Amino acid sequence: VLKAVGKENSVGMADNVIEETDNYPGKDELDWGYEEGVEWGLLFPEANGEYQSPINLNSREAWYDQRLLEVGLNPNYVVCRDCEVINDGHTVRIMLKSKSVVTGGPLPSDHEYELSEVRFHWGKENQRGSEHTVNFKAFPMELHLIHWNSTLFNGVEEAMGKKKGILIIALFVQVGKEHLGLKAITDVLQDLQYKGKTKIIPCFNPNTLLPDPLLRDYWVYEGSLTTPPCSENVTWILYRYPLTISQMQIEEFRRLRSHIKGAELPEGNDGMLGDNFRPTQPLSDRVVRAAFQ
Repeated sequence: VLKAVGKENSVGMADNVIEETDNYPGKDELDWGYEEGVEWGLLFPEANGEYQSPINLNSREAWYDQRLLEVGLNPNYVVCRDCEVINDGHTVRIMLKSKSVVTGGPLPSDHEYELSEVRFHWGKENQRGSEHTVNFKAFPMELHLIHWNSTLFNGVEEAMGKKKGILIIALFVQVGKEHLGLKAITDVLQDLQYKGKTKIIPCFNPNTLLPDPLLRDYWVYEGSLTTPPCSENVTWILYRYPLTISQMQIEEFRRLRSHIKGAELPEGNDGMLGDNFRPTQPLSDRVVRAAFQ
């Protein structure tokens, strides 16, 4: 894994000197993958829970809850300096250090949820890729803004699986014109081709991942993490209107590999990172609420 070490140059900007390291997040965890027939529940018992994610959102069956509009959902995100971007072999992760928080909407009053990282899920082709579906339609990509309750807990690990612990704001992504906010990410993906590669980018603005303030209709439901350990007690907020990225930008994601450089691949595995979405899970007796009619 590559870790950037800041070295001041004459302009006072840090030059990124690359050092080999071997301690990327998740390295020692049990191995898992997205191949058909992989039973996560055998290794990760929480994946057998009744309230799992993702789900199909049936827009007709969502319940319009006016109370969601009494206190607006209020993301207060700030620009992150020296942000780490990681290919962990399952996804691309943007690790955020600056204190970006969300309050309001369906969240418990007076509780702040701090943004910890952004993760991406995408298909090898444009007709699939998102984890959630809307009326059984999939999008080519879905991104997750993962937050933890900083009013009750000291970190994301501590908050996982706990009541009111985790909030994930999800955005569907469609293909069209270039997304300027994600350009900072897609421009460096060529340096993250293999699992375990990391890159420090000078600046990233998570506000660019939110839809236009006038287009912030959302659904909300209670579910789980969509990757192992699949812990429950996750509040999901899914924005109704998708972001748009260009075909060239999504192709940068599709060029990534799910293995370390030089790894021997099992037969039938092309080693490309993509189709990294979990199938939709039963809704059971859960209710999806909508902040719009």
